[in-house]
Formats: sequence, C-alpha cells, structure tokens
Amino acid sequence: METLEMLQAYWWLLIAVLGAALVFLLFVQGGQSMLFCVRDNDERQLIINSVGSKWELTFTTLVVFGGAFFASFPLFYSTSFGGAYWLWMLILLSFVVQAFSYEFRRKRGNIYGRTTYDCFLLFNGFFGCVLLGVAVATFFFGGDFTISKANILNPASPVISQWAPTHGLEAIAGWKNLLLGFTVFFIARTMASLYFVKDMEGNAEVVARMRRRVLVNGLVFVVLFVAFMVVLMMAPGVRFVEGRCEIVENIYFHNLCSMWWLAVLLLAGVVSAVYGVLRGALDKKWNCGIWYAGAGVGLAVLVLFCIAGYNGTAYLPSVSDPASSLTIANSSSSEFTLTVMSWVSLLLPFVIAYISYVWTKMRNKPSNPADDHQY
Repeated sequence: METLEMLQAYWWLLIAVLGAALVFLLFVQGGQSMLFCVRDNDERQLIINSVGSKWELTFTTLVVFGGAFFASFPLFYSTSFGGAYWLWMLILLSFVVQAFSYEFRRKRGNIYGRTTYDCFLLFNGFFGCVLLGVAVATFFFGGDFTISKANILNPASPVISQWAPTHGLEAIAGWKNLLLGFTVFFIARTMASLYFVKDMEGNAEVVARMRRRVLVNGLVFVVLFVAFMVVLMMAPGVRFVEGRCEIVENIYFHNLCSMWWLAVLLLAGVVSAVYGVLRGALDKKWNCGIWYAGAGVGLAVLVLFCIAGYNGTAYLPSVSDPASSLTIANSSSSEFTLTVMSWVSLLLPFVIAYISYVWTKMRNKPSNPADDHQY
C-alpha cells in the first residue's frame, strides 16, 4: 500500500473514532429530551445539573469531528457542508441554542423564564440527535449532488460541487435517513438513562424511574437498529475499482463479509450494548451500564464508518451522478498535509487523558437540584 493510501485509511479511522465518541457523548442531548418527562421542577433541575456538567464535551467533540473532516477530506467538507447547508445549519442552530441556554436559564433578570430555555434544550435534545443521524445516513444512502473539478477554472462560477436546489432538505425527507436519525435519538435517550442511574445513585426514587426508561428506550433502540441494519445490508452502493465507478448491490453486506474482523467487532459491540441495557434496567444494584452500552455503541458506530469508507466504497454516494461520489481516495488532502496532521494526531492520547481527568473531577460532587449553576 502506498504512503498516501495508508494516510487516507489512517485518517478515516480517526474520523470513525471521533464519530463513535460523538455518538456516545450524545447522552447529553438524550438527557435534555427528558426535561419535560419529570415529576417536578426539582427533578428537572437534577437532570440539567447532571448533563450540564458534560455538555461542553459533546460540543467540543462535534467541532473536532467537523474540523478533522475539513482538514483530511476537504472535498467532502465543501460538498456536504457547503451544499446541504440547510441540514447542517439546522444542526448548528440546535447546538448554538444549547450553549446559551445553559448560560442564561438561571441568570438574574432572565425576562424569558427558565421554561423558555428548557424548551431550547429540548429542541437540541431532539433535533440535534435526529439531524446528526440524518447527516450520517447520507454516507450510506447518498445525496443529490454533482462534482466537476474543471469548474475551478471557470472565473464566473468556480464551484466544484453543486447540490440539489433543496440543499439538504431532501435528506431530511428521506425515510431511510430518518430511520437512522431516530435510531440515534433513542441511543442517546438510552445512554442518558444509564448515565443518570450512575450519576444519581444517591436518589433511589429517581434512579428507579431511570431504570424503567433504560428498558423502554433500549427496546425501541434495538428494534430501530435492527431495522436500520436490515435496510443497510440490502442497500446498493458505489465502489471505485481502478478508477472505474461501479454500482454494487448489497455493498455493505459484502464489505462486512470481506472485512470479517469488522463483523466480529460489530457483534461484540451489539452484545456489549444489549448487556449494558438489560442489566442496567433489571439489576437494581448495578450502575455501570453506561460503560458497557457506551463501549458497544462506540464499536458499532466505528464499524459503520469503516464499511462506509474502506474497500473502495464511496462514503458519500451521489444519487444523481454516481461518478461524482466521494471516496477517501478522491476527496482527501495531499500527502504532505495528511503527513503533517498525522504527527499532530500523536497528541490525541494526551487529549483523551485530559478529558478523562476533567470527567473524573466533575464526578467528585454528586448532582443536586439545589446547586445553582454548577455547569
């Protein structure tokens, strides 16, 4: 394998790892979606104090995920972010309202009231998860765009990629995309319930209700995930072989079969996630479900990214012009850029260690509804 190909594969793996971390951290959004499913204001404040201490980690991971994509695969960034901008702008809006809601909901002189900002947090909790799932689903089911690199020489319109006039709204309307979107939403709610079981262990009544939510949301998640995997395994895709574009039926199933270690990782992830959900819901003395389910979900997301990008598969297929589909080979940065960034990526273990330290420090003080602005 040539150096450039190795670097492309390496950076796609890093993108997959960041995507897995982002889905795990979406438990913050899952918790926000439960704000109006509570018995009283004290329980609502308890939920906000619990996830409020972690919301920056999700936001930062999302920014790093987008930045890594921009640096390593700039053609994807210009095509998807620049073309399907209504989809990405809605995602951005949902996270922007989250940021100022945590800051201002309990400020003195708040003329809008806490409920207004709680509604903004609910908006982020629902739309942030669903729309991110829709955006990732385009990796498998494609987008309506065309690419012509020759346009860069056109002084009147030097635009390489052109998206459909709906600019991403058609992705939101696609039922396959929404299937993954709602799968991500219920993953987030399940992870949030497991996180609350761990974080609120001193409040037996709330923990008991959270265990029931683990079971309900977990069962919905499993049904949706199985449905998505069936649809995905039957879906066609685009593969480039020696520069030739081919439409391959059941391409993701073939990728799992040819890269059998990914199938093993997927099975391990599913088993770990189901174990974490079931034991977390049924074992009243066990509160580590967030780690087992989180590890399982992370492995599943990692595998999905890998089968979307490896083996010559187009990770962003074009439904209108298959030859315009993007692969890690035709959309990456130069070898020099990827090499420099690879050296920088060696700092990643230190970043992970810092996040773990911050997480631990935040857990030193149990969540309490009486705490004011602890996030």
